Amino acid sequence: MPDVSELTGKVALVTGGARNIGRAISRALAAGGAAVMVNAHGSREAAEQTVALIKSAGGRAALHLADVTDAGAVGAMVAAAVREFGRLDLLVNNAAIRAETPLAEMKLEDWRRVLSVILDGAFLCAQSCLPHLARAGGGAIVNIGGMTAHKGAAGRVHVVAAKAGLAGMTRALALELAPHGITVNCVVPGTIETLRGLPGAPERPAHRQSLPPAGRRGEPEEVAAAVRFLCGPGARYITGQSLHVNGGGYMA
Repeated sequence: MPDVSELTGKVALVTGGARNIGRAISRALAAGGAAVMVNAHGSREAAEQTVALIKSAGGRAALHLADVTDAGAVGAMVAAAVREFGRLDLLVNNAAIRAETPLAEMKLEDWRRVLSVILDGAFLCAQSCLPHLARAGGGAIVNIGGMTAHKGAAGRVHVVAAKAGLAGMTRALALELAPHGITVNCVVPGTIETLRGLPGAPERPAHRQSLPPAGRRGEPEEVAAAVRFLCGPGARYITGQSLHVNGGGYMA
């Protein structure tokens, strides 16, 4: 574990924390000293591996399987985190469905499922965590956005719409929750090297084929580092912002 432990005494809930960016975020927060409740829906084995990696490095972590679109399940998950670790300070809304479907072929249930996981999930988790974050003092919510929400992408109208909504939700919550001492920000990954880009994984969609000005794809750990910073004491005066981590792939 790194010597830096700016999150010691804090407790984090990371949705979609089983693998890829979610796993990197869970590990980064644990490396900062936080206890981490790792959420997954169907990826139990991967989530167990994430928890094991954290514990083997000397950190504290637990696993809770829950569908973030189910209000009752979200409430039970938050209660489990508080019961396990005694408090809750940090929420990272990372759970998402990253589907590729042309508009002409998209079914209404496809549209609703993507928006439900990304937007309903973030809403339900923020609402359920609010009393605990406010009680803790100096809480933080970090939403994981998407660069296509700012640039657009063919075949992803549902994902783009949901991630754009998440950016708007970030600003609205930042205003509403500031009196509680809670910061709300959005980390926006660009093209990141995840399992989807490895041998045997599905082919990258067209909008993910080219490289950004940095000349390479990013690593999940680079996204996680931004999340860790926004959760820490050095970011207490930053709220309502979208922090782009994309090697120059998007320049507003």
